[in-house]
Amino acid sequence: MRGRCGASCHDHGLALMTHHRSQSAADTGGAFQDHYPDDVAHCFGCGRLNPHGHQLKSYWEGEETVARFTPQPYHTAIPGYVYGGLIASLIDCHGTGTAAAVAARRDGIEPGAEEGTAPFPRFVTAALEVSYLAPTPLGPALELRGKVVQDSERKVTTEVTVSAKGEITARGRVVAVRMPEHMAGR
Repeated sequence: MRGRCGASCHDHGLALMTHHRSQSAADTGGAFQDHYPDDVAHCFGCGRLNPHGHQLKSYWEGEETVARFTPQPYHTAIPGYVYGGLIASLIDCHGTGTAAAVAARRDGIEPGAEEGTAPFPRFVTAALEVSYLAPTPLGPALELRGKVVQDSERKVTTEVTVSAKGEITARGRVVAVRMPEHMAGR
């Protein structure tokens, strides 16, 4: 099976459910990250145009956001457990994706909108705080859930949890700001 990037899941070493998420009633429309402008869609964590990255995909589920990612054996810290840097990266990208989706929603842009709709605004991380609550087991899919705690035109703050098999193993807070124009189009 091939993704939007043209690579197969095997090429990325990703599990099918991670790269090609099935549609459900909870996630009408596309992933937030699929609505980023091409010139800023190369993030290692969530960029759809980075074939070597995680390609995290975040969706609305009610008023929360959700993403799922299945770590691979090379994402290890200590045998059997996920590397903390990966967890921080996932929280970071889910938080900035949530910020972009909130700003897009405020601007009247929704995922899955018709062709030609304005792209989502791009946000970058101003601050990232991660608390590791329990060791995160390697093997099961991780679920990230995000909630907006502060929202303004320029800055969005989100809280994100990471769960494995229903147990919250990490919690993060992401302060995301609109990407400065000088960063685009390089």
